[in-house]
Amino acid sequence: MPMEVLRLGIVAMSRPPVTQWSGRILRPVSATMDLLPLEAGALMADRDGVQTVYLGDHALVLHSGETRHYIDNLMARQPSIWVAMTGADVALVTADPYEGEALASDPERVVEAVPMPDTLATSLDAFIGAHHVEEVFHKRKRVPATSADDPRAPRILQPDDKWVQSRGRSARGPRGTG
Repeated sequence: MPMEVLRLGIVAMSRPPVTQWSGRILRPVSATMDLLPLEAGALMADRDGVQTVYLGDHALVLHSGETRHYIDNLMARQPSIWVAMTGADVALVTADPYEGEALASDPERVVEAVPMPDTLATSLDAFIGAHHVEEVFHKRKRVPATSADDPRAPRILQPDDKWVQSRGRSARGPRGTG
């Protein structure tokens, strides 16, 4: 299955805690295809306690089997890149919106959808053009529940089969109860 690996620089922000019981949490805010000459974890800015941190460059792996998902992402009002972080480390970067949604279900991770850079949207569109195969939907034909060849019982019981007569009692209720 064809795939392509792109490198993205990830930038995060950390705000001062609101209460004494909380701490600083890094949250991804942007992605860029222009890799910065900084080390991962480098402080880019610190204004009034709001810190901007470069998290380094990370791989964005595009798979040909997910092109339908990438098309859905590009058709969205705001195409996005999902960045999943465990603590202060980037765990995964993806352009698949459904994978991003699945990652967000893990309470141990911080997952943010950041705006997709225009240059990445162009690269993603080229990847889709080269590898997308439209899958035709084929509706399955329903198989009847019973047939002459099928020994299973019919789905709807006949009136004579619904009530069992037992020990000479009336056949008005289940198990002969009248």
